[in-house]
Amino acid sequence: MATRRLLGVFAHPDDEGSMSGAFILYGQAGVETGLVCATRGEVGEIADPVLATPENLGQVREQELRAAADVLGIRHLWFLDYRDSGMAGTPDNNDPRAFIQAPPADVIGKLVAIIRAFRPQVMVTFDETGGYGHPDHIAIYRYATGAFYAAADEAQYPELGPAHAVSKLYYTGFPRSGIQALAAWLKEQDLSLEGTALRGSDLDQLGIPDEQISVALDVSSVLDLKDRAWACHRTQLGTVGIMARIPQEIQRRWRGYECYQLAATRVGPDLPGENDLFAHIQS
Repeated sequence: MATRRLLGVFAHPDDEGSMSGAFILYGQAGVETGLVCATRGEVGEIADPVLATPENLGQVREQELRAAADVLGIRHLWFLDYRDSGMAGTPDNNDPRAFIQAPPADVIGKLVAIIRAFRPQVMVTFDETGGYGHPDHIAIYRYATGAFYAAADEAQYPELGPAHAVSKLYYTGFPRSGIQALAAWLKEQDLSLEGTALRGSDLDQLGIPDEQISVALDVSSVLDLKDRAWACHRTQLGTVGIMARIPQEIQRRWRGYECYQLAATRVGPDLPGENDLFAHIQS
C-alpha cells in the first residue's frame, strides 16, 4: 500500500464528484485513494426510465459508482449499506432503513473500522450545510467528523483495531462566491433556481465562505477525466434541469478548481498559496 492515502466519505453515488479532481491528481502522484458511500442513492431521480426503475435504482447506481471509481483510479470502495433518506421533508426520511434514522454510534463505528484499516492521512467530506442541505449530506458530515476523532482514540471502539490519527480533515464544497455568481447568472437569463439543487436554499448560507477556503485545487488539467467519471452516473444525467443549460465554457471555468476547508489538523495549518491537501504531512 502506498505511503500516502486519501479517503473521501460521502452519502450517495455521484457525491464523489465534489472531489473527483483530487482523486485523479493525487492518484496520478502515487497516493492510494479510497471512497466511502453511505447509501446507494435508492430514492434519487431517474433521468430515463430505460436506465432503471425505483425498485432497482440502488443496484444500478452502485454499478455507476463502481464505473466512475474506475475512471477516477479509486481502488478502495466501501458501502455502508444504509438506505437513501431522500430530500428533506419527504416520506423517505421516516423509513427505518434510512441513513438519517441510523444510530450514530453504529455509523461512526463503521467509519472507524474503515479508517483504522485503510489508515489515511487525509479525509474529505461535506461541510455542515451538506452542499445544499440534503439530510444525508449533513448526516455524513456529522458522522465523518465524529469518526475522525473516534478513530484516534484507543478507548473508543477498541474491538475495531489499533487507533489511527488522521492528520487532516477537510470539508469540500463550492465557494460561496461561486454559488452567488451562479444565482446571478440565472437571474440574468431570467431563469429561477427551481430546476437546480439550490431550489429553496438561502444562498447567503451555502458554500464555503471564500475567506475560509484553505485549498483551491487547480483541476483544470483533468476536467476531461472528471467529465468521463460524471458521465458514468447515467441515471442522474438530465436530472439537473436548468443546470444543463449553462454554457460549457462557463461550467468548465467554475469546475476548474475544487475548494476545501481545513476542518481539523494534527500537523498545523495550511499556509496561503500551498493548495495541497497533503501539505505538512511527512511521508
